[in-house]
Amino acid sequence: SGSILDSHLIHLKSGLMKQFDCQVLEFMDSLIEESASLEPAPVPAVFSPLSDKEQSKLRYWPRSTQGHGKQFVVRRSLLDELFEVNHIRTIYHMFIALLILFIISTLVVDFIDEGRLVLDFDLLVYVFGQFPLVVITWICMFLSVLVVPYSLFHSWASHYHESSPSSAHSLLLGSLFLLYQGLGLGFLPTFVVVRNGFPPASCFIIILEQVRLMMKAYSFIRENVPKVLALAKDKSISTVIPQLSNYIYFLFAPTLIYRDKYPRNPIIRWSYVATKFLQVLGCLFYAYYVFVRLCIPQFRSISRQLFDPRAMVLCVFNSILPGVLVLFLAFFAFLHCWLNAFAEMLRFADRMFYKDWWNSTSFANYYRTWNVVVHDWLYYYVYCDFLWMSRKRFRAGGMFLVFTVSAVVHEYILAICFGFFYPVLFCLFMCFGMVFNFVLHDRRKGPIWNVIMWTALFLGQGVIICLYSQEWYAQRYCPVEEPSFLQLLKPRSWSCHLHTKPAVDS
Repeated sequence: SGSILDSHLIHLKSGLMKQFDCQVLEFMDSLIEESASLEPAPVPAVFSPLSDKEQSKLRYWPRSTQGHGKQFVVRRSLLDELFEVNHIRTIYHMFIALLILFIISTLVVDFIDEGRLVLDFDLLVYVFGQFPLVVITWICMFLSVLVVPYSLFHSWASHYHESSPSSAHSLLLGSLFLLYQGLGLGFLPTFVVVRNGFPPASCFIIILEQVRLMMKAYSFIRENVPKVLALAKDKSISTVIPQLSNYIYFLFAPTLIYRDKYPRNPIIRWSYVATKFLQVLGCLFYAYYVFVRLCIPQFRSISRQLFDPRAMVLCVFNSILPGVLVLFLAFFAFLHCWLNAFAEMLRFADRMFYKDWWNSTSFANYYRTWNVVVHDWLYYYVYCDFLWMSRKRFRAGGMFLVFTVSAVVHEYILAICFGFFYPVLFCLFMCFGMVFNFVLHDRRKGPIWNVIMWTALFLGQGVIICLYSQEWYAQRYCPVEEPSFLQLLKPRSWSCHLHTKPAVDS
């Protein structure tokens, strides 16, 4: 028996040593990848900063961020690494189990109410209505972004090199670009959406793409104009004008910061692409069941009641669960699955679309890590450029400007897509968001601050889901045929208490 025990102990020891070695290797790999994300990595010649002579020509112009700004390196998305750990993958399985329960409960309730299984998806069909027109609108938007900004920049750069610089010519082309941004990309897609009455999901597709393409077009011009100004007298100006293929790649790449070259992976894993798109589809149905089971039954009855503080408090707390689920689904579907799918198809190697925002102990860190793609654009083109213009004297003003731009764009998206103006998100951004940014700052460490951050985030999601859902149904229960401007600004849910059927049952 002693020899058998010894053999078991030796086998157990070898197993523990192998497990320890694997954990040490995983820890070292993660440490190396994190150090690569924190320290500037060696980059190809196209990323090298301008020489001193070239920099001297840009005394009165903001520099291109290529070479000293955002550094693109080869790295995986954080969730892809975490899902290799069994404990983390189990949490993912728990969410799948919850989805299965949502499906079963919906089928059971429909069977009890209708006496049969109801397998139609009326809500999905409604929110994605007029999809052919959505596709046509997107194609027109994309073709315009492909042609107009590149043509204007190419014309300006060629003229700037071949002849003496003309301020009138530069002013004309710059004005045309701003006119295109405001009218061609800003007004026309919004007009199409409002005029045709796009439902919410179809509207979100167009408006989000509108914002994305405007940010990409600005980044392309912002990154390349300083290079042309620096090398205007050199014979190598033709090498500064980006090739059209580089610009096309940038329009599809999952980043808002233009570079001539990005780190690329050697192969495309099509099975990985298919998995990510299937996960996006799964998140879509997940959100459908969240709204069908947790939101619609509640707000159909609440929205016909007179505005009451007690009912409002109950509504907010009842909306926390669906709000948190929608937050997780939006993060996982878009920032992880959708962006990784396109990155894989384009062999785009830098997959840091987000960081570990769930570990944040301050809202300042949460804002930086939740959506790295948008944060990079705001940081380099709003915050840093504002500091350059103010000669680094108004850092608080730069932060305020970032919050204002972000709040206005978020509220614009929701107002157009929902069809009403109710600045809940704007107030959360500009009031509570800025206060939390200074109160819960980076010096706040420890688990208690992470708990406070999550508590505030949960309450915020409950407020957003509650107030916007109430207003959505109030707009349908209490329509105003010819509203005045003040009536458009006043939330309908504050005065709607008619016990009638809504114009649109959704």
